[in-house]
Amino acid sequence: MPPILAPFRKRPWRSAAAAVLLAAALPALSACHGGGAVDPPLAGTALGGDFTLVDKTGKTVRYADFAGKWRVLYFGYTFCPDICPLDVQHLMQGYHLFARAHPAQAARVVPMFISIDPARDTPQVVGQFASAFGPELVGLTGTPQQVAVAAKAFAVYYQKHAGSTPDAYLMDHSRASYLMDPDGKPVALLPVDQDGKAVAAELEKWVR
Repeated sequence: MPPILAPFRKRPWRSAAAAVLLAAALPALSACHGGGAVDPPLAGTALGGDFTLVDKTGKTVRYADFAGKWRVLYFGYTFCPDICPLDVQHLMQGYHLFARAHPAQAARVVPMFISIDPARDTPQVVGQFASAFGPELVGLTGTPQQVAVAAKAFAVYYQKHAGSTPDAYLMDHSRASYLMDPDGKPVALLPVDQDGKAVAAELEKWVR
């Protein structure tokens, strides 16, 4: 069973995110009673959709640009004190383990880090953060409106909490890493809350 989506401070889910939570928590169903192929746990959920953001160079990037690739999306922010860096570390450790065992399949996987803190996460800042975890990780940011569109498409909750100074604030946000198939359809949540081996095992289960 995939990890349960949960906001960092355990704040109530909005309706869209709650629907994803319920769908993700359901056990995978067998395609037939005899124990055939297993359906992806997120199959049929209303997750995903096109968005327009920018990469580390400021170049416009759309979700549709990665059509034909397996896509992994993690929403977070670079100023996150602990959870985001650890989750992304597990994500990329898992990706690299998978790549060593299955290089051809891994070549078709695009891991992405999408900032929900565009005020501080400029293209350069997001690029530096992503590069620390490997050249394969695509760092994306955008205007507040662009980020809101991307977050809504993936039922991502986020909210700013004021700090001691205007720049010293934290972002409360949902914690999940989405695996999407080459058609852009939702497949599973990657267990970034566990470790790299768990992430690699989940990639191996679905990526073909």
